[in-house]
Amino acid sequence: MAELIVDTRGNIQSGPAPRAFGARGPWLDRLGSRVVISILKWIVLAAMAIFILGPLLVMTLWAFEQDWTGDSLFPTAWTFHWWSDVWNLTGITDAVTLSLETAAVVMICSTVLCLPAAYAFARFRFFGRQALMLAFLASNAFPKFGLYISILTLFYQVNFMQTFRGIVVIQMVETLLFMIWIPATAFQNIDRSLEEAALDAGCSKFGTFMRITLPLAAPAIAVAMMLAFVAALDESQGTLLVGLPHYKTMPLIMYDAVNSYSQAEGAVFALMLSIPSLLLLAAAQFLARGKGIRILGAT
Repeated sequence: MAELIVDTRGNIQSGPAPRAFGARGPWLDRLGSRVVISILKWIVLAAMAIFILGPLLVMTLWAFEQDWTGDSLFPTAWTFHWWSDVWNLTGITDAVTLSLETAAVVMICSTVLCLPAAYAFARFRFFGRQALMLAFLASNAFPKFGLYISILTLFYQVNFMQTFRGIVVIQMVETLLFMIWIPATAFQNIDRSLEEAALDAGCSKFGTFMRITLPLAAPAIAVAMMLAFVAALDESQGTLLVGLPHYKTMPLIMYDAVNSYSQAEGAVFALMLSIPSLLLLAAAQFLARGKGIRILGAT
């Protein structure tokens, strides 16, 4: 409610009503809103951390426990016995080697095949460009089991079943999104004036690409390659359909570990598969934030 104020000349003016003692001002309301939002944000972050890291923490405890019952929150005795048991199992070394080999080959093949496509999507405008980009996204938006079944009909005709090349091709389906979308975005965000300056200085188009474009996009390409490696390393459904019974990767060994081994040995299997993925994802995050790592001359 407004207050009538009489000045020294006798004029009556309208002013703000006096605030009652103890009334909250606008700055207090804003401060309270910020505090509430901050508390809610930390609650959500803590819930997400527990949801994501909680199973990993429990799995780590199981992998090193020697005596853990429901009476205690943590194991009362620790051991490396389960790790030696897992490494002595028949076929585990071959599975680890096969997983690393296929993931590396998939990453290299995806890079060679997808980088030209990513550059074309970023620099050229052609009919169906947006539809193709969305098609790569849609392949990862739905369960792939039905897609794999359709691909198998073709694999039977070209003799790709139960072969190393068949596993590589089926795992590349997991990498298309990373190896096209991320480099395409990097190529699209490069300042064209830098390339034009190199061309004006007498550099060829190929030389400009190798000396200007590729080094600037290299950090994003490196992140995409790491994500592609992780995706191929963790892929299981396609490898299960194409590779069994002659080819077993670590994710397929995990299927057997769930039913055939103890809970502690299953935790060891899960950690062996999770640790490389976590390290690569952390490295990809490090590169994505631009921490000054030099890749192909770029910082």
